[in-house]
Amino acid sequence: MKRRSEEITGQKGTVKWIERTAARTMLRAVRFTDEDFDKPIIALAVPHTNGTPCNDHVRELGDLVQQAIEEAGGKVIVFGTPVVSDGISMGTEAMKYSLVSREVIADSIELMTEGYRVDAVVTLSGCDKTIPGALMPIARNNLIGLTLYGGSILPGEYRGKALNIVSAFEAIGAHCAGKIDQEELHAIECHACPGAGSCAGMYTANTMASAIEALGMSLPGAASNLAVDTHNKISGEKRDDCARVAQAIVGLLESGLRARDIMTRRAFENALTVAWALGGSTNAVLHLLALAHEADVELTLSDIEEITRRVPLLGNFKPFGQYVMNDLHEIGGLPMVMKTLLDAGYLHGDCPTVTGRTLAENLADAPQRPEGQDIFFSPARPFAPAHQHIRVLHGNLAAEGCVIKISGKEPENFTGPARVFDREEEALEAILAGRIKAGDIVVIRYEGPRGGPGMREMLSPSSALMGAGLGKDVALVTDGRFSGGTHGIMIGHVAPEAQSGGPIAIIREGDEISIDMIRGELNLNLDEHHIAERLAQWQAPAPRYTKGVLAKYAKLVSSSSKGAVTS
Repeated sequence: MKRRSEEITGQKGTVKWIERTAARTMLRAVRFTDEDFDKPIIALAVPHTNGTPCNDHVRELGDLVQQAIEEAGGKVIVFGTPVVSDGISMGTEAMKYSLVSREVIADSIELMTEGYRVDAVVTLSGCDKTIPGALMPIARNNLIGLTLYGGSILPGEYRGKALNIVSAFEAIGAHCAGKIDQEELHAIECHACPGAGSCAGMYTANTMASAIEALGMSLPGAASNLAVDTHNKISGEKRDDCARVAQAIVGLLESGLRARDIMTRRAFENALTVAWALGGSTNAVLHLLALAHEADVELTLSDIEEITRRVPLLGNFKPFGQYVMNDLHEIGGLPMVMKTLLDAGYLHGDCPTVTGRTLAENLADAPQRPEGQDIFFSPARPFAPAHQHIRVLHGNLAAEGCVIKISGKEPENFTGPARVFDREEEALEAILAGRIKAGDIVVIRYEGPRGGPGMREMLSPSSALMGAGLGKDVALVTDGRFSGGTHGIMIGHVAPEAQSGGPIAIIREGDEISIDMIRGELNLNLDEHHIAERLAQWQAPAPRYTKGVLAKYAKLVSSSSKGAVTS
């Protein structure tokens, strides 16, 4: 099982053992013993911070995983990674660092795994960027490894109503619209997030955790096992997950099964199928494109659109449904979901997984979908038919594509005047001040991967629109992106972005924009001549940042249609 790490420690009885004496001297200072030099070295990435509930418990999970691996015969090197909380940074300059953190997390893990030439790697995750960031370096360097999700938060409660973080965002708009008073706003603030764990709805964290389990790179059931119990202590199921991680990583070392053996094109189809069946976040588009890029798997927006056309919406989950992850956990969790999809012919059961078994073998004993509940529906009687969740649009405003998450309640066509803003903050101010009216199309540009830079989520303005009762009457179009908690007529990932000279850059206040859900188009209602004339006159604004990580990111990042990657 010890392969790569002999470059660091040497092999007993060889010249290399003599040459690596100084390296072992350093390792002895951090409690390596003679016996440890015979063991496989396993890197453990622990993205802990007490700055967000999503990752507040992850250090304890890391301790449990480390103990289990070392009891199973490995030697663990532990390190941390950055964590940027979307829920905290949303609507501020700080949010620009969120998507950037995905790349930094991936690069940080690569630095440690390659810098120590470890034999395998286990990565933990919580807040949503930590999930793809934890897996990207494993795919990039085709390592032996797996990832473990920290689990979902329990819902909050106020006056008999279940709450979550999106409740707080929408309460802001409701308060500004005079629908709730300051006392109720404060109560929601105090009760929405009761403890540790990632946001409870089918937002980005739970979407990605589910997708990666379907991809085969996480343990069966880990995505839906909750973070903590009602006493805010690590749940029994999550403790079991930590023990199972040790068994799985040792098994992978014994078999030599590597990331790209698992992360095939068919595995990505499984991941997308599960994400869309659950009603997952549009961010899954961005992150799965990025993961496929790292795994050298050909995957495009057109491929994603094709899957949306055949996969029905089965999950009745927030933001547009009723339920959250703990409700799914109570009826069989993700194994039940995947068993249902497999039996109906929507999944490739022969794909290998980190357990050493195929996906179908993992699901052999999974529970059947229980009858008499409206949390997860049967494919024969879905919550909504195929193509009623994620859609990829094109048109003269989005030649490379853009993405919308629908609930089936949105109009099939929407045409209105553009209300143009070059920063998220300007749009939010206008919404909260009551300057956006029914029929308007809010355009927020220069918020793409390069322009922001960092492609901020527009949860603050989208939630403000919903809270103000304008969710069905106002559309929002942006080259930024949206939280998994966003719902309404919200179109993101417009590509090419404004900073790269995409047509979204030349929209003027009052221009007519048309959204056609049936044809799958987003168009500026100007003829080609006028569009070309405006583009010829357009000049790219100066970069907003000239130093530091954001400046580096803006120079390197690809289009959102390619996953917004820097590698």
